[in-house]
Amino acid sequence: MLLGLSSGVIGSFAYLRKQALMGDALAHAALPGICIAFMLSGSKSIVLFLIGAAAAGIIATFGIGYITRATRIKQDAALAIVLTVFFGFGIVLLTRIQHSGNGNQSGLDKFLFGQAASMVHADVVIMAIISVVLVGICALLFKEFKLLSFDVGFARGLGYPVAFMDQLIMFLIVVAVVVGIQAVGVVLMAALLITPAVSARYWTEKLGVMVVLAGAFGALSGMVGTFASASGNNLPTGPLTVLAATVLFIVSVVAAPRRGVLAKRLRQAALRGKVRREQALPQLERREESL
Repeated sequence: MLLGLSSGVIGSFAYLRKQALMGDALAHAALPGICIAFMLSGSKSIVLFLIGAAAAGIIATFGIGYITRATRIKQDAALAIVLTVFFGFGIVLLTRIQHSGNGNQSGLDKFLFGQAASMVHADVVIMAIISVVLVGICALLFKEFKLLSFDVGFARGLGYPVAFMDQLIMFLIVVAVVVGIQAVGVVLMAALLITPAVSARYWTEKLGVMVVLAGAFGALSGMVGTFASASGNNLPTGPLTVLAATVLFIVSVVAAPRRGVLAKRLRQAALRGKVRREQALPQLERREESL
């Protein structure tokens, strides 16, 4: 629930800034950082993994920014380049670790798809602290992030440090990705960042309400996924959490009051009925006059 809450909140700003793939790129970029942290320490410490993954994510962030600024390559292409290079490098390191004969490497591959059952009390405490910090920063800088999401030029004209705030949002995405890797995994973490935010967008036109709804949808997805995983045998928590978020997305697409498919169909039907009545009215008037 904590992971879904913080991911939904920070994912809202990533979605509005058209950086939905950024979470995917940073999640895949975190894998080599985890592998290098293990190779240097020889132990599966969640704190060291967080440091390694965060460092790799920050390097990936600066790499994407540099490619976009220094070349004519667009951001989507830069994201794809960084994602594939870092993930490929991570797979190479992971394969080398698995063939190194180190007994401690057992279970390291679970970071690809996540394994919430491997978490201990200390991991949950760390996740809770980081989630509270993420949500707190977003609440304190809500006005600045809102301005940056909708009008960068106006923010720059007001004297806001746009470059710093942009990198800060990237760093918060990195932290959210890193803290969720053990539970959800590298491959699926991007879905937990973006899906709750997209679902919340269908229900409101106000950013504040959207951020709150995204956090609530993310937390609900985490709760449903965990209960579904605990109710059966050999059911993975991370994929079930993502599937729960997907169900909420489908419900939002279909049943949202203004932007949902049903609401649009009802408005279209009402409009067609109104047009038919307006077209039929002159015919009725002419019939009355002829009679």
